[in-house]
Amino acid sequence: MNKLDTGTDELLCHIEDGVATITLNRPEKRNALSDNLTPALRETLLVVERDPAVRCVVITGAGKAFCAGGDVSGMGRARSASSDAPRSHEDAARNLKHRQETLTLRLHDLAKPTIASLPGAAAGAGLSIALACDLRIAAESAFVTTAFANVGLSGDYGASWLLTRLVGTAKAKELFFTARRVGAAEALALGLVNEVVADAALAERTRALATSIAAGPPIAIRYMKENLNRALDQDLRACLAVEADRMVRCAQTEDHREAVAAFLAKRKPCFVGR
Repeated sequence: MNKLDTGTDELLCHIEDGVATITLNRPEKRNALSDNLTPALRETLLVVERDPAVRCVVITGAGKAFCAGGDVSGMGRARSASSDAPRSHEDAARNLKHRQETLTLRLHDLAKPTIASLPGAAAGAGLSIALACDLRIAAESAFVTTAFANVGLSGDYGASWLLTRLVGTAKAKELFFTARRVGAAEALALGLVNEVVADAALAERTRALATSIAAGPPIAIRYMKENLNRALDQDLRACLAVEADRMVRCAQTEDHREAVAAFLAKRKPCFVGR
């Protein structure tokens, strides 16, 4: 196991069997985002994306929560007390846009498959982080909530875009307007999570899924993710063109030749990412 130095104890990361597991580590605050944790998460995503030893990324939370979103105890304070406080509405919006693009957009576009493993609550921006991952596994006791209405905010970090594409506009509006808790079973029925498991089985099941994906052909999986993300915004003709290009690229890889040889020999392939 290789432990990655994230620069803070509020974010842990280790790499094993091709899987980078990133743990939000503020259990006393239900892993709420902070001025230490959030920048470290942004940078760690870049590090694991560049690392050829990493083929799948898991994000989870320490203790009994995934992420409670923003730390409410720090909200509403006068920003003028900070030397780097935005000086205008435009500056504030530009600053938030940058922070969003370097976190949930970066996670959504990450060139490797991602899994959010939810041991408990995913709320507000914490829900956005979970939704920005490719797959989600929830413990039976977990729940999700938009939560923004509870603190008089409209929502950020892509929650509206991500949620709408998973559950549709009408249901997304309901979940935003009411900020109600959605339990694991309902989240599964709505398609918010891919799988629900017993609390005690969450870590093991997450590890099994992540290592299974990590054992797959990394180039082909990266192109799969690109294709599927693109399908949200482009028409069929455009998607067909990119699919054709990526398919031809895959056909020229060592991994494709290995997969064919393994199939004919009735053995498991060993992919090298070339």
